[in-house]
Amino acid sequence: MTKISVPDAELLSRAVQTFMNTNAAPTHLDVPGTLTHVATTDTDEVVGWCWGYHLHRPDGTSMLYLHQLEVLEPHRGLGIGRALLTTFMQSGRTAGATKLFLTTGTNNHAARHLYDSLGGGPATQGPTVNYWFLL
Repeated sequence: MTKISVPDAELLSRAVQTFMNTNAAPTHLDVPGTLTHVATTDTDEVVGWCWGYHLHRPDGTSMLYLHQLEVLEPHRGLGIGRALLTTFMQSGRTAGATKLFLTTGTNNHAARHLYDSLGGGPATQGPTVNYWFLL
Protein backbone atom coordinates (compact mmCIF):
# COMPACT_ATOMS: atom_id res chain seq x y z
CA MET A 1 0.00 0.00 0.00
CA THR A 2 1.15 3.53 -0.74
CA LYS A 3 0.71 6.39 1.70
CA ILE A 4 0.32 9.95 0.40
CA SER A 5 1.25 12.64 2.89
CA VAL A 6 2.21 16.26 3.26
CA PRO A 7 5.94 16.06 3.96
CA ASP A 8 7.79 17.20 7.00
CA ALA A 9 11.35 18.50 6.55
CA GLU A 10 12.91 15.03 6.67
CA LEU A 11 10.46 13.50 4.18
CA LEU A 12 10.79 16.51 1.87
CA SER A 13 14.57 16.14 2.02
CA ARG A 14 14.36 12.50 0.94
CA ALA A 15 11.91 13.30 -1.87
CA VAL A 16 14.04 16.15 -3.23
CA GLN A 17 17.11 13.93 -3.11
CA THR A 18 15.25 11.12 -4.89
CA PHE A 19 13.65 13.16 -7.66
CA MET A 20 15.93 16.18 -8.05
CA ASN A 21 19.26 14.74 -6.86
CA THR A 22 19.94 17.77 -4.68
CA ASN A 23 19.25 19.04 -1.18
CA ALA A 24 15.89 20.46 -0.16
CA ALA A 25 15.61 24.09 0.83
CA PRO A 26 14.56 24.10 4.48
CA THR A 27 12.15 26.97 3.79
CA HIS A 28 10.20 25.25 0.98
CA LEU A 29 7.41 24.08 3.26
CA ASP A 30 7.03 27.56 4.76
CA VAL A 31 6.39 29.37 1.45
CA PRO A 32 2.74 30.48 1.30
CA GLY A 33 0.76 28.65 -1.36
CA THR A 34 3.22 25.79 -1.75
CA LEU A 35 1.57 22.38 -2.00
CA THR A 36 3.74 19.28 -1.81
CA HIS A 37 2.70 15.64 -1.41
CA VAL A 38 4.92 12.58 -1.13
CA ALA A 39 4.08 8.91 -1.73
CA THR A 40 5.80 6.30 0.41
CA THR A 41 5.59 2.54 0.75
CA ASP A 42 4.76 0.68 3.96
CA THR A 43 8.52 0.61 4.60
CA ASP A 44 8.67 4.42 4.21
CA GLU A 45 10.51 4.34 0.86
CA VAL A 46 9.80 7.50 -1.18
CA VAL A 47 8.27 6.35 -4.49
CA GLY A 48 6.53 9.46 -5.82
CA TRP A 49 5.81 13.11 -5.27
CA CYS A 50 4.12 16.15 -6.67
CA TRP A 51 4.45 19.83 -5.92
CA GLY A 52 3.15 23.12 -7.13
CA TYR A 53 1.41 26.27 -6.01
CA HIS A 54 -1.95 27.71 -5.08
CA LEU A 55 -2.05 30.98 -7.00
CA HIS A 56 -4.33 33.88 -6.09
CA ARG A 57 -5.64 35.93 -8.98
CA PRO A 58 -6.44 39.66 -9.04
CA ASP A 59 -10.15 38.94 -9.61
CA GLY A 60 -10.40 37.13 -6.26
CA THR A 61 -10.39 33.61 -7.70
CA SER A 62 -7.52 31.18 -7.36
CA MET A 63 -6.07 28.24 -9.21
CA LEU A 64 -3.44 25.55 -8.86
CA TYR A 65 -0.25 25.13 -10.81
CA LEU A 66 1.24 21.62 -10.78
CA HIS A 67 4.95 21.93 -11.41
CA GLN A 68 6.09 18.33 -11.03
CA LEU A 69 4.49 14.91 -10.65
CA GLU A 70 6.82 11.95 -10.69
CA VAL A 71 6.71 8.29 -9.69
CA LEU A 72 9.73 5.99 -9.65
CA GLU A 73 9.74 3.67 -12.67
CA PRO A 74 9.23 0.37 -10.75
CA HIS A 75 6.14 1.83 -9.06
CA ARG A 76 4.40 3.24 -12.15
CA GLY A 77 1.07 1.85 -13.24
CA LEU A 78 -0.03 1.18 -9.65
CA GLY A 79 -2.21 4.27 -9.18
CA ILE A 80 0.38 6.31 -7.28
CA GLY A 81 0.40 9.17 -9.78
CA ARG A 82 -3.40 9.24 -9.72
CA ALA A 83 -3.42 9.29 -5.91
CA LEU A 84 -0.85 12.09 -5.82
CA LEU A 85 -2.73 14.19 -8.36
CA THR A 86 -6.14 13.70 -6.76
CA THR A 87 -4.67 14.59 -3.35
CA PHE A 88 -3.04 17.70 -4.85
CA MET A 89 -6.36 18.67 -6.45
CA GLN A 90 -8.26 18.15 -3.19
CA SER A 91 -5.73 20.30 -1.31
CA GLY A 92 -6.33 23.03 -3.87
CA ARG A 93 -10.12 22.73 -3.65
CA THR A 94 -9.87 22.99 0.13
CA ALA A 95 -7.78 26.16 -0.28
CA GLY A 96 -10.40 27.64 -2.61
CA ALA A 97 -8.89 26.95 -6.04
CA THR A 98 -11.33 26.30 -8.88
CA LYS A 99 -8.91 25.38 -11.69
CA LEU A 100 -5.63 23.52 -12.15
CA PHE A 101 -3.09 24.02 -14.89
CA LEU A 102 0.08 22.16 -15.80
CA THR A 103 2.29 21.49 -18.79
CA THR A 104 3.49 18.16 -20.07
CA GLY A 105 5.27 16.88 -23.13
CA THR A 106 3.27 16.09 -26.24
CA ASN A 107 4.71 12.57 -26.27
CA ASN A 108 4.22 11.91 -22.54
CA HIS A 109 1.30 9.59 -23.27
CA ALA A 110 1.08 8.07 -19.79
CA ALA A 111 0.78 11.49 -18.15
CA ARG A 112 -1.70 12.71 -20.75
CA HIS A 113 -3.83 9.59 -20.25
CA LEU A 114 -3.86 10.25 -16.49
CA TYR A 115 -4.81 13.91 -16.93
CA ASP A 116 -7.53 13.05 -19.47
CA SER A 117 -8.94 10.32 -17.21
CA LEU A 118 -9.32 12.82 -14.36
CA GLY A 119 -11.26 15.29 -16.49
CA GLY A 120 -8.44 17.48 -17.74
CA GLY A 121 -8.07 18.58 -21.30
CA PRO A 122 -5.81 20.68 -23.49
CA ALA A 123 -6.02 24.42 -22.99
CA THR A 124 -8.65 26.06 -25.15
CA GLN A 125 -6.60 29.15 -25.98
CA GLY A 126 -4.83 27.24 -28.74
CA PRO A 127 -1.21 26.19 -29.12
CA THR A 128 1.10 27.62 -26.52
CA VAL A 129 4.83 28.11 -26.32
CA ASN A 130 6.69 27.87 -23.02
CA TYR A 131 9.36 30.45 -22.19
CA TRP A 132 12.05 30.49 -19.51
CA PHE A 133 13.83 33.59 -18.29
CA LEU A 134 16.97 33.62 -16.19
CA LEU A 135 16.66 36.29 -13.54
